[in-house]
Amino acid sequence: MRSKITPSKQLLAVAAEEVQNREQFVLLDEQRDAYEHVMHAVEHARRSNTKTAVVVSGGPGSGKSVIALSLMGELSRQGRAVMHATGSRSFTMTLRKVAGKRAPRVQKLFTYFNSFMTAEPNDLDCLILDEAHRIRETSVSRYTRKELRTAGRPQIHELLSAARVPVFLLDEHQVVRPGEMGTVEDIEAHAEALGLKVEHINLNDQFRCGGSEVYVDWVLRLLGLKPGGPIEWKGDDGFSVSVADTPEELEHVLATRQSNGYSARMAAGYCWSWSDPRPDGSLVNDVEIDGWSRPWNLRGDRAVGGAPPAALWASDPAGFGQVGCVYTAQGFEYDHAGVIIGPDFVWRDGGWRTVREANRDPDFRNRTKVSDQEFDRLVRNVYKVLLTRGMQSVTIYSTDAQTHEFFRKLVAASPR
Repeated sequence: MRSKITPSKQLLAVAAEEVQNREQFVLLDEQRDAYEHVMHAVEHARRSNTKTAVVVSGGPGSGKSVIALSLMGELSRQGRAVMHATGSRSFTMTLRKVAGKRAPRVQKLFTYFNSFMTAEPNDLDCLILDEAHRIRETSVSRYTRKELRTAGRPQIHELLSAARVPVFLLDEHQVVRPGEMGTVEDIEAHAEALGLKVEHINLNDQFRCGGSEVYVDWVLRLLGLKPGGPIEWKGDDGFSVSVADTPEELEHVLATRQSNGYSARMAAGYCWSWSDPRPDGSLVNDVEIDGWSRPWNLRGDRAVGGAPPAALWASDPAGFGQVGCVYTAQGFEYDHAGVIIGPDFVWRDGGWRTVREANRDPDFRNRTKVSDQEFDRLVRNVYKVLLTRGMQSVTIYSTDAQTHEFFRKLVAASPR
């Protein structure tokens, strides 16, 4: 019970072999700049006996997780005490499956933000905090043992304390749940309060891989997350945007892409009830739109009726038959994305209106915990995440007639 959480040298050697030598984790030239910056910070902290927090911010496709896994491999090879943590069960379980497939022991190096409540200060040389926009206000939950319920200690303080070089990789526009506080401003403020130096690397100013910078900019303006307002989609050689007139058309487009060997998923805003599987293992088609219906992705850790567990919905081909939500899509990418804009986000009188009554997310429904202004911000971020999962294309469908026509005007080239 009193043992350290730091990995042994033997485990680090296995991790180096398992993680570093995987082809999908090879860095591009531009990504190596951020990687080298962190490596230098780790070496400097060791030599000078100091601490430095590094924040790497960037949008979807900018390579944050590739950088994270490359750091894991190299730091393990050097024998540094390093761990990887996220706030997403889906993301962590998938990383354990991918990065530790051939060496189950390596899976222990991939854990969660709330795992460091009792960590000794600076036990780790480096703590890599992927998807850091999901950092919570506190690690305490209803499952936390009484003796660990520290008096209001912020989760971010636990993470800053645990390593000489905590590395935060985040996208500020992916804060999608109440209580999440992982922004550059939050991290810098808490680090400053603890007397720590913070270095910020903005990948958006350097490069974008595996996606379209033009499209991401279009989405940010569309959703009001960047000044300038919505603009017509003019096209981009590296990315395709289309609007479907029906959910059947949306699914057909994605099914065609899937049959051609590409990965494709459809996801929606949380605007429909979410049922447990029936006793016989069949899924309930909760997402119903004008006679078309499909089930949500599973919520549990077990496959049911051919559908994969929630954590693997985005990566397992069997996930195609269900509608994903932001909690299973966040942190992942697939070749072609289908997005259902629900009735909680509609275009009226030249602007967006968020409709709380149309949203079924339990975390959003309590007005005493989530103000109308906060609800509006979170819903916009939810759709930002869903709209930026595709690497090659996105097909958009809105359940609201006026909003559908608005998208039609913006994406004039979409086939009818």
